[in-house]
Amino acid sequence: MSDIIKIIIPWGSLPDGILTNIFVFLPIKSIIICTSGSKAWKSLIKNPTFISTHLHHSLNKNQNLLFIGLCSESENQKEFYALHNEDDAYFTQHARFDYPYNRKYSVVGTCNGLLLLSDDTNISFCLRNPCVGKLLKLPSHNITYATHGRFGASIGFGFDPKTKDYKVVRVVTLLGNLDVGKTRPQTFINGALHWVAFRFSDNNIHNFVLVFDLGEEVFHEILLPDFRGHRGLISGTISVYRNSIAFFQKGNDFLHIWAMKEYCVGSSWTKVFSLPLDFFGASDSIQRALVFRRNGEVILKLDGGRLISQDLETREIKDLRIMGYKKTIVDYYVESLVLLDQQ
Repeated sequence: MSDIIKIIIPWGSLPDGILTNIFVFLPIKSIIICTSGSKAWKSLIKNPTFISTHLHHSLNKNQNLLFIGLCSESENQKEFYALHNEDDAYFTQHARFDYPYNRKYSVVGTCNGLLLLSDDTNISFCLRNPCVGKLLKLPSHNITYATHGRFGASIGFGFDPKTKDYKVVRVVTLLGNLDVGKTRPQTFINGALHWVAFRFSDNNIHNFVLVFDLGEEVFHEILLPDFRGHRGLISGTISVYRNSIAFFQKGNDFLHIWAMKEYCVGSSWTKVFSLPLDFFGASDSIQRALVFRRNGEVILKLDGGRLISQDLETREIKDLRIMGYKKTIVDYYVESLVLLDQQ
């Protein structure tokens, strides 16, 4: 006779703490199905406390996903999102989400499983969690072409750990005012948004990193690397680099990659890599660097659209077998239940 005694306990009688410990380990799709199991389960899963607990658990998992916004190669050029597991050698696709909107909207940022969508005018915004199929339309901004004339706008999106809420920031450059910094694509890290920016002062162009602290809601600046007497506008973007930032500088002939080894310490900028733009051939030259992977490799987009990953130490190159397109965006991603509690 077996010494193992099975004790069957009805799920409905389990304490919420035990149910929470079970649910957080389930795949997102299974958790969504569980909301139909009973009113009690639905109430528990859609509670903001559980959603926060699940997010914390997901962030601490070892599964590292990259979000890639792509376009199909068919004639209709349909846009879609793909999640890829960057930990495995084959860069396996983990999930794919179709793009449910027309071309009026595009993804401009990601944070904790949320996508920030902006229209072509950078006036209308939506938040979407493709894992749970939830969409939240945000209020329109009060600066428009009708009220202020032509302007340029750069968008930032991140999580404020103080208020435990998400914030969208729009930095507007009035085209008739040269004293206002013109900004570029954003990077979110350490509770702050970062853009490469410049301003005119004393008849010179001053390049810097514009930083917006989401908790304090204040701007400050970080010096860019010393470019040895370079004058004029610097072409480049900011990326997450471990717990700090990196600067991708694209020159006429070379791509230079700088890493800030100690966050917010300008003297810690170090050039870690330089590569000729035509390294892969004149017809397939480097268009831009997209993002650092967590293993230290950098993802590059070539003129032909191909995405590759290069190890900066060994110089090993991996073809990711992905074709990007004009609006390709690559960013870290975590599957979450954020917005599930929204109606």
